[in-house]
Amino acid sequence: MLDRNPLHWHVFAKKAERPRQMLVRAITLAGGLTGAAGLSQFPEFSQQYIQRLSGAVDELSRVVAEFDADAAALGLSRGEALDQLAQGGAFGAERASTMEETMARQVRLSSDLAALRDASPFVRASQPVRFTDNEIAARTYEDFKPAVPLTVEGVVFGGAGFFAGFVVIGALLALLRLPFRRRQTAA
Repeated sequence: MLDRNPLHWHVFAKKAERPRQMLVRAITLAGGLTGAAGLSQFPEFSQQYIQRLSGAVDELSRVVAEFDADAAALGLSRGEALDQLAQGGAFGAERASTMEETMARQVRLSSDLAALRDASPFVRASQPVRFTDNEIAARTYEDFKPAVPLTVEGVVFGGAGFFAGFVVIGALLALLRLPFRRRQTAA
């Protein structure tokens, strides 16, 4: 004969929830490990980005210096040289526009490099606006090979990534379970 005592049914309901809780914990743990694996790569990725950034700044500085030297050889300032170039037909105007963009990029990337070069990975992580050059980031990513971080910074970023992934996935799963929870009535 079945016992209709609600306390006994509660015990059976609790046992049924255990596999769900284990699944939620496993998914949350997987989220934490994914966050750890991803974020632990930041110190090395940022270092490689800085190396590429430095190369780009060197090359852009060379191009700008050559333009300035050509202008100076003709007794022109940079602005005067750009004006003369822009008045030289459609090609000249397009080339003047390209040079202005190159000069602006050189200034922006030089500023980024100055801010990132001597910064620790922790400071670099607080300056995401310094990692905005899509071309450099894409080329860095193409050549980047994830590895096990063996530095203190890598371990700290890994721990932070684990915590962030664990919390985010746990919160998302809690939100997803919210509509399915039984309403508890006052006894």
